[in-house]
Amino acid sequence: MKRVVVLFADGFEEVEGLTQVDFLRRAGIEVTMVGVTGKRVIGGHDISIETDIMIDKIDPVGYEGVVIPGGMPGAENVGSSTHAQDLIRAFYENGDLVAAICAAPAVVLEPLGILEGKRATCYPGFEGRFEKAVFSEERVIQEGNVITSRGPGTAAEFAVAIISYLIDKKTAENIRKQTLQPV
Repeated sequence: MKRVVVLFADGFEEVEGLTQVDFLRRAGIEVTMVGVTGKRVIGGHDISIETDIMIDKIDPVGYEGVVIPGGMPGAENVGSSTHAQDLIRAFYENGDLVAAICAAPAVVLEPLGILEGKRATCYPGFEGRFEKAVFSEERVIQEGNVITSRGPGTAAEFAVAIISYLIDKKTAENIRKQTLQPV
């Protein structure tokens, strides 16, 4: 069974974070919800969730990837966490999946150097923070082991891309059909 962590910090975009947890679990991927700012995290629209584990207790060994929801100040809270930075770098340097949506590609991945020379996308208005990434308006972009996406309206497509990457296209297509996403 594939295993991933999803990072949650106060101010996260609920649609982006919880869609990933839901869709990936539907596909049979074990998802660990990791609290960056606390075990109980409050999203940008006042939805409170209880995470499985705190970031200082998670070990990337045995996981195949990390998913970073956007939202503000959620993305900034992840980006300013030394534990989160170290964890994300560990996944990237190990060749594992690093997936970020909305503000997170620009606010979290760009400063870590993960997007250097890669095509990437983000929420409109954050592309100005890309210094070394090649910005594209595509809804979801995969460059090697990095997947980026635009925002709440692309959260389902983002999840399907992650499933395709971690498992296979057939499983991803089944989840797409089950959740009534258009082609």
